[in-house]
Parts: sequence; C-alpha cells; structure tokens
Amino acid sequence: MNLYKILFTALVLAVSTSLFADNRLKGKVVDNDGEPVAGANLRWKNTSVGGVTDMEGLFEIELSKTSKQLITSYIGYASDTLTVVDTAEFINIVLKAEASLDEVVVSARRSGTLNSRVDAMQTQKITYDELCRAACCNLAESFETNASVDVAYSDAATGARQIKLLGLSGTYVQMLTEQIPNLQGAASPYGLSYVPGPWMEGIQVSKGTSSVKNGYEALTGQINIDYKKPQTADPLFVNLFAAHTGRLEANADVNVNLNKRLATGLMLHYSREKMSHDSDDDGFLDMPKTEQFNVMNRWYYKSDNYIFQAGVNYVHEKRESGQIAHNNHIADPYKINIETNRALIFTKNGYIFNHDKNTNIALILSGTYHKQDSEFGHTPFDVEQKNVYANLMFETEFNSKNKISTGVSMNYDYYNESLNNAKVSGLDNLYLKRSDAISGAYAQYTFDYYSRFTLLAGVRGDYSSDHGFFVTPRLHLKYAPFGELLSLRASVGKGYRIANVLIENSYLLASSRRLIFDKGLDPFESAWNYGASAHLTLPLFDKNLSVMLEYYYTDFDKQVVANLEDPTQVVFSNLQGRSYAQNAQIEISYPFFKGFLLTGAYRLTDVKTTYNGKLMTKPLTNKYKGLLTASYQTPSGMWQFDATSQFNGGGRMPDPGTVNPLWDTTFPAYVSLSAQATFNYRELSVYIGGENLTGYRQKNPIIDAANPWGENSRFDASMVWGPVHGPKFYIGLRWSIPKV
Repeated sequence: MNLYKILFTALVLAVSTSLFADNRLKGKVVDNDGEPVAGANLRWKNTSVGGVTDMEGLFEIELSKTSKQLITSYIGYASDTLTVVDTAEFINIVLKAEASLDEVVVSARRSGTLNSRVDAMQTQKITYDELCRAACCNLAESFETNASVDVAYSDAATGARQIKLLGLSGTYVQMLTEQIPNLQGAASPYGLSYVPGPWMEGIQVSKGTSSVKNGYEALTGQINIDYKKPQTADPLFVNLFAAHTGRLEANADVNVNLNKRLATGLMLHYSREKMSHDSDDDGFLDMPKTEQFNVMNRWYYKSDNYIFQAGVNYVHEKRESGQIAHNNHIADPYKINIETNRALIFTKNGYIFNHDKNTNIALILSGTYHKQDSEFGHTPFDVEQKNVYANLMFETEFNSKNKISTGVSMNYDYYNESLNNAKVSGLDNLYLKRSDAISGAYAQYTFDYYSRFTLLAGVRGDYSSDHGFFVTPRLHLKYAPFGELLSLRASVGKGYRIANVLIENSYLLASSRRLIFDKGLDPFESAWNYGASAHLTLPLFDKNLSVMLEYYYTDFDKQVVANLEDPTQVVFSNLQGRSYAQNAQIEISYPFFKGFLLTGAYRLTDVKTTYNGKLMTKPLTNKYKGLLTASYQTPSGMWQFDATSQFNGGGRMPDPGTVNPLWDTTFPAYVSLSAQATFNYRELSVYIGGENLTGYRQKNPIIDAANPWGENSRFDASMVWGPVHGPKFYIGLRWSIPKV
C-alpha cells in the first residue's frame, strides 16, 4: 500500500514544518442541560471573524486583533457575550433558552448534515432537520438524502432492507444505539425497521475503522443512532403518516421532567400495511403485509457528578408475503410468514471525579432477547438469541492536549436456530445451537494540538471462547493547516466480525437454490481498512462552498464468501484468494441564495472477491452512484421544499448459466427521484411527498415466479438490484407541545 505510506509521510512532514504558535480560540457551546449545541454562531464583536460549532458543540476560531468580546448566538437561545481574557484556555459557553418565541424568526439556515471539523475520525451527523426532508418512517428510510450510505431490498419477497457502506453490506458496519451495540445477530435482516424515524434525534456515520472503545467490529464504518432525550425533548410530540399503498403509521412520545434532576420519556409506535399489490402480475406480492408495535420507556437522572440513564424497548412485528391467496387456481400457494418479538434493556452510568480534567468513569450494561419464527414456503426457520453486553470505561485529560481512555468489555451471545430443509447441507447441530463469550480490554490515546493536529491511536485485545485471542490496532490522524478552510484525515486499522451465516442469508430460503455450507466453515472474518479524506471550505461570494474528497480501501484477510455463480445453488465457504472493496467519492455543497442549499455527490465503487478461483466483481453491486439534493426554505420558514435524485450505476449479475438463462449477465443503470413539500405553522408541520417518482421498476424481480415448487424450478427472489415497487405517495403531520 505505497499510497498510504506516501500519505502518512506527507502528513508527518507537514506537521513538523507547520506547527507554530497558536492563534486560535478553542471551546464548546452547550445548553442549560449540558447538551452540545450544533450550528451555533460565534463572532468577535464589531468584526466579521467567527465560526460555527460542529455536531459536538465544539468550535475553533481565529483570534481577533481588535476585539476580546465573543458573541455566541443560536435560534431559540438568548445570545451570550463573553469577554475572553486567557485565549489559551478552553472556553465553555452555556446558552440559555429564551422564554418563548411568538413568531418564526430565521436568521440563517444551516445544513441538515454536519461534518465534524474537530473529530480525528471522519464523522458525519444527520440531524433531525435532515431526517424530516423525507418520509423517514424508520431507520431504513433515513439515508435517502445521504451520499455515503445506500439502502436496498435484499430480496423481492420479505421486504428486508440492508444498508451498504463503502460498497459492502451492512453486516460489516457496526450498528450502535447511543453507543451500545445493537441490531446485530438475529436482528440484522430486519433490524432497520425496528427504529422508528420520529424517535431519532440524529445519526452519526463514521467511515473506516472507528474507535476501539466500542469493540473490535466496524470493518467499514460505524452508525450510531441517538434517540430523543427525555430531559430535553418536547413534553408531547405526535407524528401521523399515511401512504397511498395502504401504509398507516402513528408515533407519539411523552416526556416529563419530574424535577430538576429526574426525567422520563415514553415513546410509542404503531404501523401497518395490509393492502395487496402485484403490479407485475407475477402472482407474488410486490411488498409484504406488515404490522408492528414498538414501545420504549427511558429514564434520566443527573446530579453534580453522577449521570444515570436506563431504558427498556419492546418490538413486535409480523410480515406476510408470497403468492396472493385469492388466486384460487393455485392449490398450494407459496407463503412467507415472519413473526418477531424483541426486548432490550439498558443502563448507562457515569461519574465525574474531576471536571477540569474531565476525569470520569462510565459503565454501560445491556441485555437483549430476540425470538423470530419464520416460514419460507414449506421451510420453517426459527431463531432465538440472547445477548448480554458490558463496557467499563475510564477517561482523563493530562492537560488540554493529551487525553487517555481505557476500559474493559464483555459480550455474550447465545443462538438457537432451527431449520428443516432437505436442500440445505453442511450444517450441524453445533452450528445451529451455539454460544460465544468475548472479553477484552482497550487503551486509546489522543493528542490534540488546538484542533490543528490530532492523533488518535488505540489498541484492544479480545479473547473469544470460540476463536481465541486477537488484537485490534487503529490509528487516525487529522491535520488542519489553515484552520476551518481545510481538514486532512488519514486512518488505518483492523476490524473483525463473527458472521451469522444462516441468519444473515436467511432471505435466500425464498428460492429453490440448494444452500451448501463447506465442511469446517470458519465464521471469523477480518480485514484491514485504509482511508484518506480532505474537507475544503472555501469562502465564495459571501457564502461557504464545501468540498469533501475521500478514498477508502478494505482488504480482507478472512471472509465468508457466498458464491451465487451457480443458479441452482449457493455455496458458503471461506475466502480462497483476494477480496477487497475500494471507494472514491466527491461531495460538494453550496447555498446559492438565502434558504437554498444544493448538494451533489459522485462515488465510484470497485468490489471484487474470488469465486471458483477467479477474482471477479461482486454481483448485484452498483459501479457508481450520483446524488443531487436541493432544499429551499422560505424566509419566514413557513414552507420548505426538498427534492432528491439518485443516479444508480449498473453492475454484474451472478452467472445465469448456459442452459435456459433466466436473467441477463448485467443490470442497467437507473434514476430515482423523490420530493417533499412541508408547511410549518408554529408547532404544526404538514408534509406531502412522493418516492420513486420516475416510476422505474425492476422487471420480473422474482425469477420463475410461476413455478416455486417444481422439481426443476429456478424460483429465486434474491436477484434484486433495483426498485421492486412503483411510485409511492404519502402525507403526514407533526405536532408538538414545545418545551418551556
């Protein structure tokens, strides 16, 4: 990897020649509850010198030669003017909420997606405002306006959606909810639907290997979901949604501050979609009939030095799909039924020993029970998972430039899978019923030179009862030679994953393929990830042009390969040869005029894996993606209009075989368009919009749909590369009682 050696050498030389006396002020802006205020404006009085806080409320601005008074402002908060005496000191600014807002006042509109200028890792925050730009019924629909994360159907029958990051499936992305590993294992096929959109406060997306604090996973990145907090959220929020396809959804959350220290919140979700749709007349439902009930209760307590959070979440979901029952000429219709019950309980405890040095200790505990009963035709497949997770962390700052974090963690998983299918071979009872306990320890060091140069180095060691001892090293560098104008980042690190092969590929049961598992299949996967990025902010016509360039390379040492090159079977085996994924992306944003923001992005993807001794492009993977999003908000803030267009490149299909091929060797490029209009009046918002307005649909997404039972059937619902349903139109409203 000569490219990375050159990159790191250049960074070291640049740092050694460019670190000079500091002329910038560094600090953080928070609200009354200590929560960071992202997008707050800072300006030296009577000057044009200033800046904006990032997603963590942190800022770094040039010092003024003529003023010592720093003005901080943000909509909904009283402005604060602070006289700065010691410019070398880290400044903490607390903004107080204004008593009331009688009318809508918009001074400046910030982007709904924020890129951190302070974090050593390339981190992007999708804010609540950004989530509201589209329907966002659940987590699977939260990335419609995001250039980095793709979401697609894994098959044309179950409605399961999977994300892709850096060209690889979401199983290589570490999913967290408020820094707790979640939505993994048994939840991975349908977990994106378990997080209602109106519950979310924001999403953080980190590319490449992340911090070792959260574990050894994150081979391609990390996605962390932040829920609404009872101590800061509105006392009452209601969201209602309806689509012309028959989808109905209701969400509500109630939050109560019992006193100055204690708060609790209750979040409720119910959705159903029971209409039958068969647009291509193949006898199969275009999308499954679903019904879900979801509830979460959480508690928050804070004293001077101690913070306690706890919560419980329960999800019940039913999915029904397959051949339509009213086709009476079908004696034995092919049906798919999936019923899930999932319960999660968690607690987070933190104690601060020294506020000046941020010396603290934290303990995170969680427990999950997941039971899923499913039937694919005549094949029953049931899964039970029990998980216990614990993470004890200690952090302290030696001084303003040096920080260390260390801790120990434990993760225990128990799986009990039941499968009865004559076309599945190579599995044994030991694999279907198994457990694994993994314990580990980590240390992470951060050197931060006034956010000009940041080094984040971490290492952890873990021991698995099934796979032995392994070490996870990671390194992140950030260099900002011209302050906010340019941020350069580089990263290298290793990641591991224990594949749940049958669970993660259970959608393949909706086919006539034989599932063959190689004898001695090792589910332990590992890969190195290398990354480099540059974030450029250019003042242009009194506005800022944002340009993001990035390149990531993931190189697998060990991998479980699903070989689909024979249309009659899928073979799961360990990698024999090379497997890699590389991505290059550019993203440009510019507010052409007040209230308007235009973002364009283009990404090239090259993913190759060795199949049958030959290095080949991974099937069903787009070669490129283009994204263009436009958003306009009227000066009063009463109206907002959003439109997003995606340009999805073509790619390779698995080998269809030479005898009676039922699909092409490649799939074409296509364009999709979505749009939404929102009307805001005080605490009420009404929105109306549409998805896939171009109406593009993949023709015959289910192969040999008329013959799911035949002896020589080629029935297969997994050959999906594009939209499986036509345009969808929706309407909804949001209403809240604001926090006083």
